[in-house]
Amino acid sequence: MQTLLALAPVLLVLVLMTIAGWSAARAGIVTALATLVLAAVAFGFGSGDDVTLVEGIGGVLAEAGFIALTVVGIIGPALGIHYLQRSTGAAARLRHALTLLHPDPRLGAILVAWFFALFLEGAAGFGTPVALAAPFLVAAGMPALPAVTAAMVGHAAGVSFGAVGTPVLAQSTLVADTPAELARATVVYPLVLGVVLTGVMIAVIGRAYGHHRGLWRWGLLAAVCFFVPFGLIGWLLGPELPTLGGALIGVLLFSVVLVRHRHRIHAAGTQGGADRIVVTHPHPDAREVAAADLSVLRAAAPYLVLVAVVLLTRLVPPLREALQGVDLAWQLPAGFGGSVQPLYHPTALLTVAFIVGAIIQRASWRRVRIAFVTATLQLGPVIVALVAMITIARTMSASGMTAQLALAAASLGLAWPLFTVLVGAFGSFITGSATASNLLFTDLQSSTARALALPELPLLGAQGFGAAVGNIVAPHNIVAAVATVGLVGQEGRVLRSTVPTALVLIALGGVLALLLVL
Repeated sequence: MQTLLALAPVLLVLVLMTIAGWSAARAGIVTALATLVLAAVAFGFGSGDDVTLVEGIGGVLAEAGFIALTVVGIIGPALGIHYLQRSTGAAARLRHALTLLHPDPRLGAILVAWFFALFLEGAAGFGTPVALAAPFLVAAGMPALPAVTAAMVGHAAGVSFGAVGTPVLAQSTLVADTPAELARATVVYPLVLGVVLTGVMIAVIGRAYGHHRGLWRWGLLAAVCFFVPFGLIGWLLGPELPTLGGALIGVLLFSVVLVRHRHRIHAAGTQGGADRIVVTHPHPDAREVAAADLSVLRAAAPYLVLVAVVLLTRLVPPLREALQGVDLAWQLPAGFGGSVQPLYHPTALLTVAFIVGAIIQRASWRRVRIAFVTATLQLGPVIVALVAMITIARTMSASGMTAQLALAAASLGLAWPLFTVLVGAFGSFITGSATASNLLFTDLQSSTARALALPELPLLGAQGFGAAVGNIVAPHNIVAAVATVGLVGQEGRVLRSTVPTALVLIALGGVLALLLVL
């Protein structure tokens, strides 16, 4: 009975968002209130000597507000970049540049939703990929809903090693296994199953542009270009660079093939044949591009600055350590608290990209101010939704609901490997973070493996993979994603589009985990 009660908040928010079609804010507020009542009545939250009910609720809300602000700090400058790019004509210039790279807009979408999103995931993580990739896709002519879905699904392939390996490095602090051993155990799962994510992304892009002709082979090429270096780096070098290196090497290989294909079809002519390109979205207005008076490099300045700053802050140890040395932390008497590294956080990176990009583009103060104000005014409903969703997660954790669900899963005995990926996905579903999921459930995975006399590493790898999968259905990740493309209130539509993919990967991942421990 306790297990069913612990599961109730998760089921309620899913039903309200997917079946009832409620916005994340409305569903989150109702579910958060229900969760607090349930926690107090059925799980004794706030009835012990350590914390009163008032202190518990206050602590949960304080943590939720703090985490929400760190997420909004990513959304704000990302939106600012998006609006500034549209205002200056830079978005039109880049859209035009993509058509020069190859006339098929679907291939430009692959570059953004797959390689660009994976690069940002590997380098920065923490919501940056979708916050930048989704509005980029919209600016390139893709409808908002498929743009969000494609970016969310695309970046998930690299989340296990996101933010320069942070999820695996966090996991390694809890077990005796080395980061290199954990990397080899984890990399197997996306190598075997990651093609599902590529396939879904290609299907979404094909539907968005009206046809799939010839697209599947490009999707296969994109998968190979990323996963081969990704797998080799993860197996040979450890957890820091698989996603980042796979994205950089992959985009170079893919672009070479893309350009060669463009030259070939131009030389042969585009009349008829299997390689005939059908452009379903019009090219940008030539007058709009000309009026922008921007070179491609200047138009891409915010993104290029972001890439440079990300690489410098993540891959130069002295600079990385200096930025990480600034830590803002707070603690309440009841044990609630939080911390953030403001100079290392993606908020700082995106803010620098916004300001320096505006300077390079010689954007007027008026354009910068309008972009900033427009972005800021959209954040109110987003904050409400985020606070509500995070309140659900923190209440479940603080009251013991999350632990109850984990223990129930651990009681499955030798069938446990089938559910390891589900546990990892559940962790990131409630926290919005693969790193947080690994910190929550790595010890459970390890101790259960020992109790059942099963090999530990395959189950820890399944945990890391599940934590990545959960990111594509985590409500507050979706809230953050839709905010960047003007779909606030339509979070349920995105969730309905990503849940089937997550369920397939959870099931297949569980089967793979079982095979690996046999």
